[in-house]
Amino acid sequence: MRLSLRFILPLLLVLGVVAYSVVPLVDSLTLKWFTRDLESRSKLLASTMEVPLADLVVSRSRTKIFAYFHKVIQDERLYALGFCDMQQRLLYQTLTYPDQLSCESLAHLAPGSSEVVDFAQGPLHVVVATIQSDGKVQGRLMLVHDMSFVHQRSTDTKWYIFYLFVGLAGVISAVTVIVAQLSWRGWVAGVRDMLTKTGLPAEASQAHSAELNAVAQDLHALVRELEADRRMRDESQITWSPASLKTILHEHLSGDEILIVSNRQPYIHNRRGQKVEVQVPASGLVSALEPVMRACSGVWIAHGNGSADKEVVDNRDHVRVPPDHPSYDIRRIWLSPDEESGFYYGFSNEGLWPLCHNAHVRPTFRTSDWEQYVVVNERFAKAVVEEAKTDDPVILVQDYHFALLPKMVREKLPNATIIMFWHIPWPNSESYGICPWRQEILEGLLGSSIVGFHTREHGNHFLSCIDRILEARIDRDSSTVSYGGRLTAVNPYPISIEWPSRWLENQRPVPDCRVHIRERHAMGPDRLVGIGVDRLDYTKGIIERFLAVERLFELQPEWVGKFSFIQIAAPSRTIIDQYQHFHDQVYALAERINKRFGREGYEPIVLKVKHHEPPDVYEYYRASDLCFVTSLHDGMNLVAKEFIAARDDEQGVLILSQFTGAAQELPEALVVNPYDIDQCAAALHMALSMTPKEQRARMRSMRGLIQEFNVYRWAGRMLMDAARMRRRIRVMKQVGQASGRGR
Repeated sequence: MRLSLRFILPLLLVLGVVAYSVVPLVDSLTLKWFTRDLESRSKLLASTMEVPLADLVVSRSRTKIFAYFHKVIQDERLYALGFCDMQQRLLYQTLTYPDQLSCESLAHLAPGSSEVVDFAQGPLHVVVATIQSDGKVQGRLMLVHDMSFVHQRSTDTKWYIFYLFVGLAGVISAVTVIVAQLSWRGWVAGVRDMLTKTGLPAEASQAHSAELNAVAQDLHALVRELEADRRMRDESQITWSPASLKTILHEHLSGDEILIVSNRQPYIHNRRGQKVEVQVPASGLVSALEPVMRACSGVWIAHGNGSADKEVVDNRDHVRVPPDHPSYDIRRIWLSPDEESGFYYGFSNEGLWPLCHNAHVRPTFRTSDWEQYVVVNERFAKAVVEEAKTDDPVILVQDYHFALLPKMVREKLPNATIIMFWHIPWPNSESYGICPWRQEILEGLLGSSIVGFHTREHGNHFLSCIDRILEARIDRDSSTVSYGGRLTAVNPYPISIEWPSRWLENQRPVPDCRVHIRERHAMGPDRLVGIGVDRLDYTKGIIERFLAVERLFELQPEWVGKFSFIQIAAPSRTIIDQYQHFHDQVYALAERINKRFGREGYEPIVLKVKHHEPPDVYEYYRASDLCFVTSLHDGMNLVAKEFIAARDDEQGVLILSQFTGAAQELPEALVVNPYDIDQCAAALHMALSMTPKEQRARMRSMRGLIQEFNVYRWAGRMLMDAARMRRRIRVMKQVGQASGRGR
């Protein structure tokens, strides 16, 4: 009994103090509820009165206005009405309107806002509403409610709750003590046995009662969560590499199924005569996600476009890769010529590509292309569902080819964690609004758990489009969108390149590269060389780049004969008319400049329109004195980062368009506006004249950044965010289940 008293008296005291502390909070909440109710009533009343009152004000019918006001204030809670003109003069008011509420004293209140004013007779709630007629503001209506009843009810409620709380606390305390007396000895003995003999018991143990086993399981879960949080290191402390990606997978996504969806596949099988050759595309995407696939043995779903792709798959269209050490599957999707034409060349690259790039090329939207786009997205979504072995896989969807896929997958796998990464820019809301299927695309993307972009700016454009087109709730502070009962995070994940680059493994020293490239193009050893590496695409600013070279020769003729610019331009989407026309423009401009400034043995612009393998490209990077990137609009632009990675001699100058995502990360580059030809020409002159010391300082800083922020960090951050999201969801489910057991 003495133990019970020692337990119950402090409990009653604490509960009494808590009750007394909670009462003011309840009082405050009650006041807020009544205030909110009065505000809603006032706004509704103001909306009802606006039209009739506006007509009366315009007609200046003073008698009718007073009569109208008298009729309205018959409401038991409405205390008074007043009307102020635009000169802050009180023109009309009821007899009950307080003299202290002048128009000037309420001038700070915005239309629709409210304020509680204390008077001797009690507090009054005031709402200000604007009265308009034919679009012209006539004045402001003041609606005054008496709040004395609120305070009276609040006082009564406060004491009622206090006494009820104290009574319930006493009853609960008494019952608790009685139950504790009957059961505490067994529980204490059981817990002591758990902690002293075997530490935490095995999850499968049945040595204790059902209640105690539940506690043991919860303790296990808690310990695992704490251990996981302990191992979750700060990103800045991680050396990002394929090994760190594997560590993240094992520590934070252990046992979770991972699927990747992309148009491009990591391995392509092509037939060369009687042999089947395996080609690995030069892709940052492949470099980043390959370690993920190798670690988790997942499935990569992609378009099978190699000439021998069908020959090497099994009956489920699977092939094990990599060929030397098979560790995961590629699931290949076959597209008919019509599907590829409509899905890839049509809607993706004639519609979405120019829509998302401010390159002044009109997007082409055809219903037939859209229909093929939907069909192909459905086919890939079906493949994802077929490949999923669990109901909550992690799905990484890549790029603008699959904007509809997240929603399609979500309908079949509601528990999946879907990460959609958009590799190209996202347009502003005005530009995006021209797309006929703008709503469907946004809804498709919002099927994702996370939507990723290269920069925060692109993500903000995406949020603005949602705000303008969809009825969704947007939290810009946390960068999340609530739509259709689901929450989607919108995060920046700046992509980069692998570090160190695999293409540097067998490269010659930089001096040898310089000699070799100059001999290949019949250039003297003292010739300064600039390099541009792009797909032959109208968004890359190749024409502006050539015009800048021409302007350099006009302004600084001393560089004629001493400087040549080599442009590597891989053919791209050649069946599209816009690309064919651009190809002709580039050739014509290069020919004109060469005729104007060239001579025997000297060609100012060397145009190489063909595909170059990565080792060849890196040799050009190492041999060049500058790299010129003039994209008119770009998601990131990895050419700039590849050039930096290639320069282990810490020499060379990067000239970079301000309209690339990379420009935000690389301020040490010479950042230019590619539309400003004179500025670009001045940057070329500055780069060609820059001292080796300054080149080294700039290049060393940029190389350090790319080493730290490499492509593995890009993939790792997305996976870590996915892991945190999944862990949070699982904890919430556990809490919900525990709450259900408690009830």
